[in-house]
Amino acid sequence: MSLTNVIEVLEAAYPPARAESWDAVGLVSGDPAQEVRRVLFAVDPVAAVADEALEWEADLIVTHHPLYLRGTTSVAATTPKGRLIHTLIKNDVALYTAHTNADVANPGVSDALARAVGLVDDLVPLQPFPDDPWRGLGRIGELPSEMTLGEFAAQAAKGLPRTPGGIRVAGDLTRPVTRVAVSGGAGDSLLGTAKAAGVDVFLTADLRHHPASEFVESGGPALIDAAHWATEWPWLESAASILRSSGVTVETRVSATVTDAWTRGY
Repeated sequence: MSLTNVIEVLEAAYPPARAESWDAVGLVSGDPAQEVRRVLFAVDPVAAVADEALEWEADLIVTHHPLYLRGTTSVAATTPKGRLIHTLIKNDVALYTAHTNADVANPGVSDALARAVGLVDDLVPLQPFPDDPWRGLGRIGELPSEMTLGEFAAQAAKGLPRTPGGIRVAGDLTRPVTRVAVSGGAGDSLLGTAKAAGVDVFLTADLRHHPASEFVESGGPALIDAAHWATEWPWLESAASILRSSGVTVETRVSATVTDAWTRGY
């Protein structure tokens, strides 16, 4: 199966046209005509993931985060990103990225996150596209039954991969929770949208002190702040399953390498 065939499947599920204008998605390195037998899915394009790909003899790495988001004038092996490019090219391993186009897809990053923390039934975007109400940022869903915020936080922690930072909760732990909004990755920009949606709790990542404090003080939903990497990792299996179910004859693997930026908590 050629790299072009694999990219066609990925871009049908995650159209590049739906990516933000500032984003960098698509094929980063690799020959479109090269044969692909094994595809490794990972959140971050870093050296540890490249090592895993080489050990497994992968032909393609699909990551969520771009390698060069702001562009570059050099891929010299004097920098970590340059060395990564050299490693991949020398070993005929292609690199492809689906970022904000995967965030807004249906199913996308937030769908996988919602299922991982226990939301059921139909999911709707927290911030839908005006021209497509079933696509957009974040997801809103329901729990199977009412539980307290503390119980839901514990359930979410079990459903997500463990990281040194774990998860943080803002709000009354005895508060009843049934309607939940989630957004994979940094969710600061959606705080106001979550409040307007009338959910009981908003689970996301990378929340800052002042916006979170003001949000809770203003009577908004409770907040759960998880690790950025952990909220996006569940999407990897979703993306791999789309590739497998398409009829493309490749072997897939979800990276078990933890690439969270933090290595230990105290």
